[in-house]
Amino acid sequence: MKNAASNLKQRATQIHQRLLEAYGEPTWRNPLPPLDELVSTILSQNTNDLNRDRAFEALKRLFPRWELVRDAPAASVIQAIEPAGLANQKGPRIQAVLRTISAERGSLDLTFLRDLPLEEARAWLMRFKGVGPKTAAIVLLFSLGRPAFPVDTHIYRVTGRLGLRPEKMSVEEAHPYLEALFPPETYYAAHLNLIRLGREVCRARRPDCPACPLQSLCDYENKTGSITKDL
Repeated sequence: MKNAASNLKQRATQIHQRLLEAYGEPTWRNPLPPLDELVSTILSQNTNDLNRDRAFEALKRLFPRWELVRDAPAASVIQAIEPAGLANQKGPRIQAVLRTISAERGSLDLTFLRDLPLEEARAWLMRFKGVGPKTAAIVLLFSLGRPAFPVDTHIYRVTGRLGLRPEKMSVEEAHPYLEALFPPETYYAAHLNLIRLGREVCRARRPDCPACPLQSLCDYENKTGSITKDL
């Protein structure tokens, strides 16, 4: 078992290195303050990046301070974030998060999470309705520089096809599993490069396996095209 786990970790690192060779060291947009990132990530659920950004910008334009969002009529917040979809659900959730933070912390500031033990910080974020392991990990990794590994739909699909995780493992279970598999110093780049691979090549339908930089490391049974696998 130990040898198998060690081999899998080595394979994860090899996959990370292969993606660095193919895509380079990725850089996401400028990091947002943690509260901004939390709201943005809630808005991103079940929509694309463009609609998330449109909704976030509309919200900030209408309410320049988070206190104004917290205290605004629910209908105004819902209307502002309509581009992100599910506004009737996301609006009240965002306001509930802001009100709870204000009540508990006395101000709308999440930088204190940088100093908490990692699992405490993760658990603190995940208490909120609508904040699951992916949302918490995004805030921790991208805003606070903490070693967390967010697993989105692309990463879940790609790691399954690569054989990096058990086939029937849930998305929730995949977070701690993949976090233990990849070295912490690779989380940022591995997360972004696996997403890029999933969007551009390892698509849900008709993956472009011949164009994949990981084709020789991949266990996917339904590969497309003529491919040989490294032994």
